[in-house]
Amino acid sequence: MQGVVFYGERKVELRDFPDPEPRPHEVVVRMRASGMCGSDLHFYRDGPSAAPGLIIQGHEPCGEVYAVGSAVTAEVARIGDRVMIHHYWGCGNCEECRSGWSQLCATEPIHTLCVNEHGGHAPFMAVPASTLIPLREELSFKAGAAIGCGTGTAWGGLKRLGEIGGTTLVVFGQGPVGISATMLASSMGARVIGVDVSNSRLEKSRAFGADETINSAEVDVLTAVHDFTSGRGAPLVLETSGVDPAAQSAQDVLATWGRACFIGLGANVRFNTQQSYKRQMTLLTSWTMSIIEQRRCADFVVERNLPVDDLYSHSWSLDQAAEAYRWFDEQSAGKGVFEFGDW
Repeated sequence: MQGVVFYGERKVELRDFPDPEPRPHEVVVRMRASGMCGSDLHFYRDGPSAAPGLIIQGHEPCGEVYAVGSAVTAEVARIGDRVMIHHYWGCGNCEECRSGWSQLCATEPIHTLCVNEHGGHAPFMAVPASTLIPLREELSFKAGAAIGCGTGTAWGGLKRLGEIGGTTLVVFGQGPVGISATMLASSMGARVIGVDVSNSRLEKSRAFGADETINSAEVDVLTAVHDFTSGRGAPLVLETSGVDPAAQSAQDVLATWGRACFIGLGANVRFNTQQSYKRQMTLLTSWTMSIIEQRRCADFVVERNLPVDDLYSHSWSLDQAAEAYRWFDEQSAGKGVFEFGDW
């Protein structure tokens, strides 16, 4: 089979790999959709996650069980099952793993798709059966791929903030993760203010439930948020862009006792205690979501009939990988996905 690999400096190739065979506690999943995530761009632009060309990319996989290992029982997985995948695994025995947070495994190196394990930008992939989550019939494979990271990451950040219904939430960044947060929070009953530098993204933000939008390249964010909140500031903030000015604004707009969660990668978050301690603010981070919360996110999407498929603006085949990542690198539209037909 062929899989997509990164060589750094924006170089992408399809490389031949052996078809995977399941070890006793593994399954082989036949890919039906493999999403493109903003964090891919760190490896695409700056360098591969392992020795060049050795790791298949894609950590938003979704598909069907194709083969099962000898120790995998029918209660765990059957051939033909529609599945999402939690894209990390650890020892399986420590406290973090047992609570569903395998990405925080304390006892051995964490296995992560597209970092040190083959990802989903290929027709097949082998993963431990313990990483599987049933994909409900109401959800498309594309929706399952989005929930596997981008939309699930937004869900995880919102859960870190706590109860958001009936309050005001400012979401910085209206890319795929930020739009997901806007959609989910609006459905939870929050009043959402979307912030971005792109008017086209802000238009999409309104379509996904934002009550107000702010173009931070055109107006002062602090003034605008204060105008929208009768001078009080925002009780809740979610920062998804990962850029320094947004991280600073995320703190600046907080009301007294406000809570901000940072999920965008790359931003420097700084504050001065002398200047900030009277605000009683709480600053949080969030790393995607647990395997339990991934399933809960999927259930919520089904129960509220949320349009996760509409997050995607482009669909690609594997042989278009170089073109697809050139497009994605521009960050000028929505979310991309590699789709695999019936064969």
